[in-house]
Amino acid sequence: MSNTPDLCPLCNSPLKEPEETKTGKKLQRCSTGKWNPETRQAEGCVYVKWLEAPVKELDEKCPTCGVNLVMMTTRTGKRMKKCSTSGWDRENRVATGCPYVEWLGNETKTLEEDCPQCGAKLVEITTGKGKKMKKCSTAGWNPEFREATGCTYIEWIN
Repeated sequence: MSNTPDLCPLCNSPLKEPEETKTGKKLQRCSTGKWNPETRQAEGCVYVKWLEAPVKELDEKCPTCGVNLVMMTTRTGKRMKKCSTSGWDRENRVATGCPYVEWLGNETKTLEEDCPQCGAKLVEITTGKGKKMKKCSTAGWNPEFREATGCTYIEWIN
C-alpha cells in the first residue's frame, strides 16, 4: 500500500479527522494512536500531521512596500502580521520578498468588573498565543528582580 495524504506514513493506517488543540493548532493523528492527557504522551502509533493554520488577509498595507498584510499563526502558536509578499526559500534557507514582520503580543481590554482582592478595575489580557485571563489592573512585573508587583489576582478564562 502506498503512502497518501490520508494514510499514516509509519503504519499505513488511515488518519483521524482533524482536531484542534487547546492553543488553537490543528492536527491529524494516526487512527491507531491517541493522546493521553494524564500521562501527556501518545499511545499507540505516535504519528501526528500538523495542519497549516489559515492565513488571513488584512485590510492594512505593509509600511515597507505598500501591499496587503496577512495575519498568520506559527507552529508554536505565536501570531504575527507580515507582508503578503514574504516567504521562505527552504533550499537556500533564506527569507524572500518583503522583510516586514510585526509580532503580536498581549492585547489588553479594560473590564467593568472590580478586583475581588483590592477593588481596582480588572483587565482582560489575550496573550500572544491566544490564551485569555482576567487580572487586576494594578498588577505588574519587575524584570530586574523577576517578581510580580501590585495585586496578584489572576483568573484564566477557558
